[in-house]
Order: sequence, then C-alpha cells, then structure tokens
Amino acid sequence: ILKTLNSWFWWENIWMPINCTWADFVDREGLVFPKPHELYATIPYAFVLLIIRFFIERYVAIPLAKALGIKNVRRVKPQPNPVLESYFRECSKHPSQSEIQGLAKKCNCTVRLVEKWFRRRRNLEIPTVLRKFQEAFWRFSFYLASSIAGFIVLYDKPWLYDIWQTWVGYPFQTLLPSQYWFYMAEISFYWSLLFTLGIDNKRKASGPHVIHHLLAVGLMSASWCGNYVRLGMLVIFVHDVADFWLEAAKMFNYARWEKTCNMLFIIFSIAFFITRIILFPCWILRGTLYQPTYYSTTPVIAYFLFNGLLLILQCLHLYWGYLIFKILKRFIFFK
Repeated sequence: ILKTLNSWFWWENIWMPINCTWADFVDREGLVFPKPHELYATIPYAFVLLIIRFFIERYVAIPLAKALGIKNVRRVKPQPNPVLESYFRECSKHPSQSEIQGLAKKCNCTVRLVEKWFRRRRNLEIPTVLRKFQEAFWRFSFYLASSIAGFIVLYDKPWLYDIWQTWVGYPFQTLLPSQYWFYMAEISFYWSLLFTLGIDNKRKASGPHVIHHLLAVGLMSASWCGNYVRLGMLVIFVHDVADFWLEAAKMFNYARWEKTCNMLFIIFSIAFFITRIILFPCWILRGTLYQPTYYSTTPVIAYFLFNGLLLILQCLHLYWGYLIFKILKRFIFFK
C-alpha cells in the first residue's frame, strides 16, 4: 500500500509539465536541482535552531531585557496537593464557590486556602513578561536575519524585479547554494515553532498560527520538490520583511516603552498592508495563478495544489489584517 501511495504521490503529472520525468531532474553539468530527500535534513536543522534559540534567549535576550528595565518576577508555587492538582488539570481552573467548599472539605483545609492555591496555580500558567520578551527577541532575530539574507540573495536576481522571470526556463532552473541554505533555514525554523507549540506563550489566535506554520512547511516543502524555488523565495521574503517589526514592537511593549512600541507597530502595520494585502495578491498570486498559463496550456495538478494553499494563506492575511485594523482604530481614536 505504501509503495502504491508513494508512486501516486510522485506521479510526474502532479509535479511537472508534460513530457518531463524525474529522470530529467538528475544533476548534470551546469544544472543542479532540488532533491526531495534533502528535506529530511530540516528536522535535525530544526533542533540546531532550538539550541541556538536557547543560547540567544539566555545570553542575549535576558541581559537586554534587564537593560530595558524588565524584571524577572518569581511566582510563588502553591503547596503540592494531588487532589487540587487533579481537579485543576481535569475539571476546572476556575471552580465555583460550591466546588471550592467541597474541595476544602475533601482536603481538610479552609476555603481561603483552596482559593489561594487555585490563584497561585493559575498564575503559574501565565508566562512572565521576561519569558514573552525572550520569545519575541528570538523571532525578531530570525526574521531580521532572514530578511537581510533574503535581500542579499535576491537583490541581483532578475525575478525580484520582473515576476515573469520566475518561469523562464522552468522546470530546468538550477539551484544556487544560497537558495539551498535559505530554504533549509526557513523550513527548519517553522518546524522548530511547531515543536515548541506546547511550551511557547499561548496566543488568543493560536489556531490560525498553527495553520500558518503547517501551511508554511507544506508550501515550502512542496515548492522545493517541484523546483518552484524562485517563487518560493519571493513568498518567504515578502512575509519576513514585515514580521520583525511586529516582534520589535512586542519587545518594547513588554519594556513599557509606549512611544517606541506605537511607532514600531505603525511601521509594522504599513509594511504588513503593503506586503500581505497589496504585493502578495497583486504580485505573487499573479505570478502563480495567471502567468503559468502562458507556459503551459495544460496546468499540472501542482498548479491547483499550490494556488489553493496560497489562497488559504491570503485568507489568513485578511484575517490578521482585520485584527491589525481594529488595533489601529483603537490606537488612533481611543488613545
């Protein structure tokens, strides 16, 4: 069954134009192609990034947070109590007054002590400001480094200025070493975010974040297999150039530098609307939906797969754009 599924998954009609086979994607003089098995390396690379993240958060983010006036608040742990711990995990973190009285009788203690235990236990679930700052600093560091690296890799490439160039010579476009490492780093980063979902700060919009991370890994991996690397790099670059402004705004928000935070958030909002609401649909989606029809009269299955995922991504952009607009509205009109 697995062998049959594997043959279906790698069927040429899914990934490449007519009259092309996987045999055509063998490296030869002057041409190097992305290889699907190279994606396995992103898993160990993700753990390398987690190690780098540990050192950056511990030895760079913490001293910087202290310099900005953020203190490490130590929360008081409640006394170990198996009965209350079991109720907290399995039943409710906010028990009613009658439930508290029942638990007090069961534990042979006062109602006040039970209320105090639950209050302290709930506080342990809330990440400290320092912890939030550390996570924001790591994301800021990666997105900034990725934006700089993306610009260095792309600035002299013709397809940055002319989206038509992403299809010239397709599918026989050679893979550059800079493109290889850029892709490996990006896919590994989103794997690392998925690996740490359970320990990172809980977000109100955690569902869309999970969908976004899975979409990112899926899109980048699939574009690697189909040698859509040129377009893939443009998609990544358009996203990362706005994200580090948001993480910088968060960092100064945690430090209570309100004016700096507000200024950075406005810059992020402008960058977000330009890149995600204007450039992405009018430039990237134009290059994936419209232009391929000029190079092939029979679009492959991957055409519908990629564009479907990119349209889902655009829906997430519109959702986040709506949230950003609400924040800007409150900021401008209600201070």
